[in-house]
Amino acid sequence: MSEFSSDRRRVLGAAAGLGVAWALPGCATTRSVPEFDLVIHGGTLVDGTGAAPRRADVGLRGDTIAAVGTLDPERGRRVLDARGLHVAPGFVDMHSHSDRSIRELPTGESRVLQGYTCEITGNCGGSAAPRGVEGGEGGQRLAVSAYLDEVERARPSLHHALLVGHGTLRENEVGLVDRAVTEAELARMGRALDRALAEGAFGLSSGLEYVPGTFTPPAELQALARVAARRGRLYATHMRNEDETFLEAVDEALDVARQTGVRLQVSHIKAAGRHNWHKQDAALARLENARGAGLDVFGDAYPYTAYSTTLTILFEGWAREGGHERLVERLQDPALLPRLRSELLASVDNEPGGFDLIQISSRLTEPNRAFVGKTIQDIASAWGLEPVEALMRLVVEEKGEVSFIGHAMDAGNVARVLAHPLVMVGSDGSIMKPGHGRAEGANPHPRNYGTAARVLGHFCRDLQALDLASAVRKLSAMPAERAGLSERGRIARGLKADLVLFDFARVADRATFTDSQQHPAGIVHVLVDGIPVVRDGQHTGERPGRVLRA
Repeated sequence: MSEFSSDRRRVLGAAAGLGVAWALPGCATTRSVPEFDLVIHGGTLVDGTGAAPRRADVGLRGDTIAAVGTLDPERGRRVLDARGLHVAPGFVDMHSHSDRSIRELPTGESRVLQGYTCEITGNCGGSAAPRGVEGGEGGQRLAVSAYLDEVERARPSLHHALLVGHGTLRENEVGLVDRAVTEAELARMGRALDRALAEGAFGLSSGLEYVPGTFTPPAELQALARVAARRGRLYATHMRNEDETFLEAVDEALDVARQTGVRLQVSHIKAAGRHNWHKQDAALARLENARGAGLDVFGDAYPYTAYSTTLTILFEGWAREGGHERLVERLQDPALLPRLRSELLASVDNEPGGFDLIQISSRLTEPNRAFVGKTIQDIASAWGLEPVEALMRLVVEEKGEVSFIGHAMDAGNVARVLAHPLVMVGSDGSIMKPGHGRAEGANPHPRNYGTAARVLGHFCRDLQALDLASAVRKLSAMPAERAGLSERGRIARGLKADLVLFDFARVADRATFTDSQQHPAGIVHVLVDGIPVVRDGQHTGERPGRVLRA
């Protein structure tokens, strides 16, 4: 894998004016030319490999780890006192949606303040590029190469890698329609994918619960997965179902890998809905058996008992065909309302208290603004309507642009999934900033701000669902290896100096389902390519992130 970036700076220049913890060694004048730009001294090393934590120092030269072991602090031009802290590889988010927000929010506070130094974006079948087609050969108005150049010019604080969304490719070619693509259309989609992979995309993603992914037969997915497989790239899938036909969806995903040889990543694997919780272990067993049979398959998960997505997903595919505008039109058609109502009730009301488990998370228009953070049951009571009628009215009034938090998973299942050896951590979140853009006036899922800290604090330290070495590995080395980032995810000589220093005794997520835009506690320092991006829990303003190209 190759990487490209501009505006590189050495640690010395970036460290000028740093606080006491980043001081010059007391006897630095005894050496005219220090061996290291920075020595991280006195910390407990958790190197990302799964090895037990140990006392070790880390010496950096520029953006590279030059030494690991017992180091004299006088060998460093600068010294970071890490006593009382754990030193880990920078966290790699296996499942992010920051490809649209990183250009507007390049400092990425909601990510780096958790310890993330790299994100794998473009998941769930939707990616910021390629976008648009021209002529009959699938030429893009925004190619992946052009998109990556734009991110590079934005100078982000953390590294950025992109998957190409199958839904994006399909929408570019045929729109949001429920029909099979022709052989010629599929061939153009394949060429567009191959071109995107050649320009640096790390693989293919699908979102089979969303439009247009929900209209896609397995043969189409397999054809595109073969393109990714030929280049040794990843196929990450938000499966077709995560509740009633959860196990059948796992089987479909595994069959794509079986038929094509593609490297499979099962995104945010979970059993949603109380009456489906018993399926969780069977799903994990399917992954184990498939891997035992030779398939290259892993999964990822986030550490919460609720998911988040758009309210429109609760409607059947026929109702969503054509996008939000067409759904809103159908919801205003008296001839279609009985069917829409019946199907919506079947989708939601089979879960005890179903409408009370749907919590609105996105910003709403002025008349409905007070309903942010409220449940559909709350809104129904305020409007004097049945919950199903309130949900449909809200979708119409907001023109389909409503996101929600769905409280649907079992806490014990979440802990077992996170601890499973084939599962790494993926937040399913994105870069956000309180009061800015889509976060303004919203109550988004707390995973956007708290995922990594919640794994370390709640699941590792408090519940002891997994040990610290495993937790760090699932946050760093596992996703780095899965994406093909050979220079990142571990602390070893010769690798890139992406590092996070945290206080294990107090690390904690502070974002909740009712007050979600809160940064975590206990993430003390974060270095990206050797540059301090977070110091003493505060963003430094530095933006040394690289655009990564496969």
